[in-house]
Amino acid sequence: MNFLKSQGYSRHILTGMKQFPGSILNNGVPAYGNTRLKAGDLLTVHLREKESDSEILPVNLPFGILYEDEDILVVNKPADMPIHPSMGNPDNTLANAVAWYYQQQEETFVYRCLNRLDRDTTGALILAKNALSAALLSASLQKRQVKRTYLAIVKGTAPRKGVISAPIARKPDSVIERQVDFQKGESAVTHYQRLAVSQGNSLMQLNLETGRTHQIRVHMKYLGYPLLGDYLYYPEYQKIKRQALHSYQLSFPHPITKKPMLFTAPVPEDFYRAFIL
Repeated sequence: MNFLKSQGYSRHILTGMKQFPGSILNNGVPAYGNTRLKAGDLLTVHLREKESDSEILPVNLPFGILYEDEDILVVNKPADMPIHPSMGNPDNTLANAVAWYYQQQEETFVYRCLNRLDRDTTGALILAKNALSAALLSASLQKRQVKRTYLAIVKGTAPRKGVISAPIARKPDSVIERQVDFQKGESAVTHYQRLAVSQGNSLMQLNLETGRTHQIRVHMKYLGYPLLGDYLYYPEYQKIKRQALHSYQLSFPHPITKKPMLFTAPVPEDFYRAFIL
């Protein structure tokens, strides 16, 4: 067990495996907590899901798949799709769409979404397909090994490049809106680079050191260059009917193989047209 713990297996995962005989095999023979390993041993681990997330209704909704293996699913989330079901959105979310996808594959479904995107933010997002990959990816997030690159269209000609280090807190009397708050806010750091200018708007590349709620949207407004189409911070919809923010690239070490992974989500048509036209 000590060896498995050193590989990222949590106590919760190991306890769950005890319920299934044969979950751990050493050279093809069932292994136990006190089994001693030696050089050359072949350890085989089977992770089993108990049951699907029954409270999430499978719904046939479109979403893109950038990559899939037995441990992770990297998707391309469309606009107007929340991540999780809620009181006002019980069956139009990415969770519903992925539940349907798993159902068609006849796989047990447990929804483990690692990085969050706002409802109208498009692009790359990671789902863990088992408890171990979820735990290891969560650890990678905490160690800032998951690199996130976003594209945004902002109002005005922004500076060529820079870093915004401004803490973010919930705005008083609002359950949704955030603001820069140097007294009560949590640390938030955004690196930005202007890629191009068109018709008085700037195409920006943004990289996050932290992952605060609405971080890019709040930071760019604070800088004086709000995102086009942002209903909370700049509700101007002439160019685009949603916030012009796209999760363009994700890079991270694969949770199991440790191989460097890099995924790019194609730019949506409405985003492209908003900047070009």
